[in-house]
Amino acid sequence: MSPAATVHLALFGDSIAAGVGATRTQDALAALLAADLRTTGAAVEPRTFAVSGARSAALPGQVSAAGDWPDLAVVVVGANDIRHLVPAGQAVADLTRALSVLRGHGVEVVLVPAPDLGAVARVPVGLREFARAASAGLRAAQGDAVRRLGVRVVDTAATSAAFAADPAMFSADAFHPSSAGYRVLADALAPAVREAVAALAGSAPGGDDGHDDGDGDGGPS
Repeated sequence: MSPAATVHLALFGDSIAAGVGATRTQDALAALLAADLRTTGAAVEPRTFAVSGARSAALPGQVSAAGDWPDLAVVVVGANDIRHLVPAGQAVADLTRALSVLRGHGVEVVLVPAPDLGAVARVPVGLREFARAASAGLRAAQGDAVRRLGVRVVDTAATSAAFAADPAMFSADAFHPSSAGYRVLADALAPAVREAVAALAGSAPGGDDGHDDGDGDGGPS
């Protein structure tokens, strides 16, 4: 795309991608990422296709609903697969199917993999080790699968630590991020999202190929 073109930023996935828990619309993930990109001089139009409660199985439908609109996709998914005990292999297959469609259309994709549910205060203490292990297993499988597609996988280990250490990162339901939590998450995503926009500009006729192979560890959100 032309470096001067408006970047169509699509958010896919679950309640975090949808901004549940944010006090204001401008504190939701889509708005925060768009605001950060605008500070670089990029023109950005964000849209959210994510749905609260969505599992990986919902992603192909969300991607289909977006059609050929997106240039850049941020995908946040995995928590509900863990909560509903979806086998990791099935969740990863659903994720890969959706992201393959996006990549096939030339969309740059940034994945926020399964969060560390062991860091969530609302999870009973006796279940936190199980939740942490299940989160780590799905997160690793997601990263292994989607990097082969050229997807950038965000390492949000520091974000997970911040959430575990500070109750203010969570909204009143003690599960979803607060506005402060979304700002921390957006800061963690911003470098990968900026790289993806640079890759889009580099793919324009006569531009350099700025595509990153997506190497980097995935981490909890």
